Amino acid sequence: MAFSEQFLEELRARTGLADVISRRVKLVKKGREHLGLCPFHKEKTPSFTVNEDKGFYHCFGCEAHGSAFDFVMETEGLTFPEAVEKLAQEAGMEVPRDTPEDRERQQQRQTLFDVTEKAAVFFERQLRMPEGKRALDYLKNRGFDDAIIKRFRLGFAPDGRNVLKAALAKDGIEEDLMVAAGLVIRPDDDSRESYDRFRGRVMFPITDQRRRVIAFGGRFLGDQEAGSGVTGQPGADKRAATGTDTKAPKYLNSPETPLFLKRRVLYGLKLASGPARKAGTIIVTEGYTDVIALNRAGFENAVAPLGTALTEDQIKLLWRIVPEPVLCFDGDDAGQKAAARAAERALPILASGFGLRFAMLPADEDPDSLIRSGGRDAMAGVIEGALPLSEVLWRMETGGRLPKTPEERAALQKRLRDYARQINDSTLRSHFSSLFNDRIWSGSRAGRKAPGRGGDWAPSMHLEDAAGPKPPVSALERAQKVLLAIIINHPEIFDGVEETLGKFSFGKGRFDLLRQEVISVLLKDAEMESDSVKDVLRERGYAESLDVLFRDPLISQNRHINAEATADEYQPLWNENVEFLKHQENAPEVEKVKKTGDAGIAEEDWEQTRALIEQSMPGSRD
Repeated sequence: MAFSEQFLEELRARTGLADVISRRVKLVKKGREHLGLCPFHKEKTPSFTVNEDKGFYHCFGCEAHGSAFDFVMETEGLTFPEAVEKLAQEAGMEVPRDTPEDRERQQQRQTLFDVTEKAAVFFERQLRMPEGKRALDYLKNRGFDDAIIKRFRLGFAPDGRNVLKAALAKDGIEEDLMVAAGLVIRPDDDSRESYDRFRGRVMFPITDQRRRVIAFGGRFLGDQEAGSGVTGQPGADKRAATGTDTKAPKYLNSPETPLFLKRRVLYGLKLASGPARKAGTIIVTEGYTDVIALNRAGFENAVAPLGTALTEDQIKLLWRIVPEPVLCFDGDDAGQKAAARAAERALPILASGFGLRFAMLPADEDPDSLIRSGGRDAMAGVIEGALPLSEVLWRMETGGRLPKTPEERAALQKRLRDYARQINDSTLRSHFSSLFNDRIWSGSRAGRKAPGRGGDWAPSMHLEDAAGPKPPVSALERAQKVLLAIIINHPEIFDGVEETLGKFSFGKGRFDLLRQEVISVLLKDAEMESDSVKDVLRERGYAESLDVLFRDPLISQNRHINAEATADEYQPLWNENVEFLKHQENAPEVEKVKKTGDAGIAEEDWEQTRALIEQSMPGSRD
């Protein structure tokens, strides 16, 4: 089976080489490469290297060498098509079939690459022409020297409706291809002539990971934009005559084309990848000129989305390079809103070991202005002070003001829990919830303590101290152990049983302490999964109590209690044992009434006494 080059390129871009190899080889990052023991021959000293930038692995011991496809083929015994199918499935991509239509589309893509490259060369040349002087002056006034201009291939699109179109036509390029590449606009009205999309703009070529030009961004130049006394050659009358819109948007991007999907591209990514891996971080800023200004100041690890909020695809691209990119936003309201959108966009795709940090610039500053006023150190300080995603969400919801009342705490907890619920990774979701709840409850609980620790829900007496007949200790322990095992194995029921569990006391031994700690843990995060609950309990010194509980054959051999049990299996056991403990806790009062009759019982207490007697009767339910 043949695969189109377009598909294979996209699959390579969405499949991290180190990610694929690390499933079988323990890799350690060393500079720009990853190093590990070769899976193809026995060795004690690592000689197996993985180079993400170049897209291949190499072993200096046995000379094994190849791509992600080769690695899967060698380690899993697959053919090339099978390896492609496997990696595509893991990347969530549908494998296209090689049809005449596929071949035609691939040929069109290759032709469009030629068109966009010719356009980029044209814009570069125009920047050095007399008409490009105002654009060149604008760039120089921004501090962009010739080296920066060359590095980013900056150019100029002259005023005029057909300047680029005429130049490309002279090179033999058909108008249909210019339209397909997003360079020329063809009006719906056939009576009107097509015209250049970019006019009177500084041009920023947008490239793919192979540095091929796939699209453009253009920055509009007004009459006075260049500064230094440069007024710009064409005035309003000239623009009206040539078709340049005096109300044109400041920035304009190419439309989406067969080469360019905006949501999957970051400006400057190819140039930034190597420096980012070396620095261990990548800076995401808001626009082209921000990226270039940061480069000029020595921050070569900067990229930018293309006029939109950061997308899931772009975040995943960043994570292929570093585990925790830094998103740098302007300090104005728009920057704050952009940060909020990015934070919420990232939540569903967060994973253990991957996150985001947020650096907020001072008010009324962008990277260029901050570097001009405070130098490189000022910008470095902003980056170094970047906050983790959890802190950004906390500050967004609190505004720097801690909740003071139970109502405020409850509202804040709900908002933060809604954020945590968006995280699909269960372990990470649990940790976010715990962190938020720890911060909410770090101060006074305003009188609401964990039941059994002096809070309002603690029972007024221990069973050991109550008068009246008691069941055998083994029966009490059995009920206590069953309830503990169920709540630890199935913490999802905590919200519905919190008060019931808190009202009981399991005596003064290890199981009552364990009950109290379980309640404390789940009060902070009712969405914890069973394994996480056990991990926290062990960290807090309850490992021995857990071992005693879960090694008891009563628990370990009861399939209706274990973590795999369904609600239909464990819920009847829960209800039965809750009823039993209620009966035992009410027994002293019931015995007293049976011995003395209703003498001495105040009328207002009678309904409560009758309820106690009813609860003590066999078969009673809540």
